[in-house]
Amino acid sequence: MKSLSRLMAVMRKEVRQLRRDRLTFAMIFGMPLMQILLFGYAINMDVRNLTTAVADESNTHLSREFIASLEQTQVTNIRYRVNTAAELEELMRGGDISVGVAIPKDFDRRVIDDNRAAVHILVDGSDPTTGSIVDALRNMPLAFDTTPKQKKRDQIEVRPYYNPERRTPINVIPGLMGVILTMTMMLFTAVAIVRERERGNLELLINTPVSSAELMIGKVVPYIAIGLVQLALIVWAGDLLFDVPVRGSIIDLYIAASLFIAANLGLGLFISTAVKTQFQAMQMTFFLLLPSILLSGFVFPFDGMPIVAQYLGEAIPITHFIRLTRGIMLRDAGLGDMPGAIIYLGTFTLVVITAAALRFSKRLD
Repeated sequence: MKSLSRLMAVMRKEVRQLRRDRLTFAMIFGMPLMQILLFGYAINMDVRNLTTAVADESNTHLSREFIASLEQTQVTNIRYRVNTAAELEELMRGGDISVGVAIPKDFDRRVIDDNRAAVHILVDGSDPTTGSIVDALRNMPLAFDTTPKQKKRDQIEVRPYYNPERRTPINVIPGLMGVILTMTMMLFTAVAIVRERERGNLELLINTPVSSAELMIGKVVPYIAIGLVQLALIVWAGDLLFDVPVRGSIIDLYIAASLFIAANLGLGLFISTAVKTQFQAMQMTFFLLLPSILLSGFVFPFDGMPIVAQYLGEAIPITHFIRLTRGIMLRDAGLGDMPGAIIYLGTFTLVVITAAALRFSKRLD
């Protein structure tokens, strides 16, 4: 009976401690609910609503019928109408579209021609869902019915740009860079301030003239160098083991990575100022890591997610970094082709580091 009494006492103590620990208590309910919502709504393997541009040089009744049938498939979401195929390539290079549809001037004649494709569809091969996109577009129904079914499919020429062989590592590794750097950088700094407090080093910092901003920046800078070393290792391994190219400027890649690393380090520092123990810091890091993977477009088509999930994804730094890495490494795009991603990462970094500095107080409590 005494053993049972002692056991019950320990259990009551643990329950009271969990009840006082608001962060852990919230995660007990928050984590499963968030996972259910993410897996239920955000994860969608169906190829839908891909951002599309059309260059209809024919502009005939038949070509307009084809465009209408293309929209009815719900695979594409036509947001741009341009004049030439070259403009389609430029939009794809900058990451503005996933699909480009080029309809030649002699479209009507090509429809009844056995030897020429009537439509050329450009697909962004840097996206991991390229295979599904290509299959969906090749098998789409056509609005005209002057030819047998098989010939209709042959009339749609689908060109996977940037990864014509459809090799998985080429799609995965540029996005995997963001996942690895998010996990390591955020975790490193999430425990930074907490570790100083637990080891008693915060007392020393109290008696120094170091400001909060200086402390935050001093914590971040060394890890930026570590993150760039990790990036170099990933690029080297990707090239050596999987033949993943860097078609754009390596300097642009490092500039983008520096901003992304700083953004994650700033977020980690903010977490560090909001929790009390290293265990809580690790909990919060992994709590944020899951949506970073699911909502960023790393695995699942970003355009296919619900609008709310897309808004959440746009708020996550890794979403913008993956766009940059795929653009620079696979599409030979420069930072000037993707200014929105650079501006967002810079702004996010400034905001979270400022917030972390404001939250940090050189007091033991």
